[in-house]
This record gives sequence, C-alpha cells and structure tokens, in this order.
Amino acid sequence: MEDLIAGDLKIQAIQRTPTILELLWLGKSNARNPTAVLSPYFSQVLTVAMEQKLTIELHFERLEHFNSSTITAIIQLIQEARSKAVKLTITFDQGIKWQKLSFDALRVFSKGDGLLEFRPAS
Repeated sequence: MEDLIAGDLKIQAIQRTPTILELLWLGKSNARNPTAVLSPYFSQVLTVAMEQKLTIELHFERLEHFNSSTITAIIQLIQEARSKAVKLTITFDQGIKWQKLSFDALRVFSKGDGLLEFRPAS
C-alpha cells in the first residue's frame, strides 16, 4: 500500500504484521475538501484490507491538527469499512484535548459489532 501525501498531511501505510495495516497520520489535515483526496485513498485501503483480511489501524497520535471536513471523511471511512465488514481501530492521544474531544464524539459510531474500536495511546 502506498503512502498518501496531500498538502500538509502525510499518511504512512505500514504492514508490520500479516493481519494489520497501520495508517500513521502525520502533519496537519487542513484542506478545504480533504474528502476529495482521502476517499479514493480509503477505497484503495479498504480493497486491500478486504482482499487480505486485514484490520486497519488508524494512528492519530502524531497528527498536529485536523479540521471538521476531515472528520466527515473519517466518518465516511467508518461507514464504508462497516459495510464491507473491515475492522477499524482508531488510536489517538487522549492527553491532547482536541483529539480526545473529536474521537470521543466519534464513539457514537460504535455498534457493539466489534468492527470499530477506539484505543487511547499508551
């Protein structure tokens, strides 16, 4: 899986184990319409995850900022992953106020089906 570089945002794709694809978010996601770039990338990621039966881990611990438009793209990813039965784990730094608030709000998308997990970074 290729990395994504879009403006101030970089998403590094790393497969450290045979069952997990990590997406490390770095920099800032501050584009006006990040969905235009993120949606096609997420589609590729989901295709790979489905074909190889991978869990996708989104790591936001090192992300400096994302705007509200980025949250929309993440919600779309959550919904698309669920429709394809791909497990997502979202790891964030709960010591950073904007991350804690953003990801606590996204917990409403947890359905108890085991397909979405939120994990505070240790």
